[in-house]
Amino acid sequence: MSAVAVQLDPLQIGVTDAAGFQAATGASDRAMAELRQFRELLADWNERMNLVGPASLPNFWNRHAWDSAQLLTYAPEARVWADLGAGAGLPGVVLAILLKEREGGHVHLVESMAKRCRFLSEVVSQLDLPATIHNARAEDLSLKTDIITARACAPLDRLLGYAQPYFKKGATALFLKGQDVVSELTLASKYWKFNSDLKPSLSDPRGFVLQVKGLSSARSV
Repeated sequence: MSAVAVQLDPLQIGVTDAAGFQAATGASDRAMAELRQFRELLADWNERMNLVGPASLPNFWNRHAWDSAQLLTYAPEARVWADLGAGAGLPGVVLAILLKEREGGHVHLVESMAKRCRFLSEVVSQLDLPATIHNARAEDLSLKTDIITARACAPLDRLLGYAQPYFKKGATALFLKGQDVVSELTLASKYWKFNSDLKPSLSDPRGFVLQVKGLSSARSV
């Protein structure tokens, strides 16, 4: 089994620039060039549609690139990923760039809004990424993946509903969550049974990476 090209340093808390990102991840020069292209495309398209908060773009390397890339720390052997509500391509496009040199690496970018799919199509085409774009609602697809992920997609109780078909095919979830994750877990537990593990974010001390396994409905039939 080939090793992933990127080796993340779990002790690296936050990065400030491209050099810091490359030092933290060990990303190749090819990957760094593609991440810079992605940043330019994101800034360009963001002027025409709401993809990310404009104030976050100057902090691209930490807020977007490193926030996304840290997921590889928790699933270093995963080959096939699905990003639900892929929107701006975060974390999915970043993962596809970093997994490009890995045999079998592939990311499914699942997005219900057609205009955001046009942006994702442009990025995937220009960067020649190992990714497939699905203009569909996440819960309407039946994809077999190693990992499902999402960032700023929906509260956990709804997100688990979107993700249920992927869990049924053996996937594990790694969701990027904010400071309200504990209350989201409490609410979600009223509707779902699952095993979870909460890990601190490496990009933001207020954030978390939530791992979820073994999902089933808590409602009586």
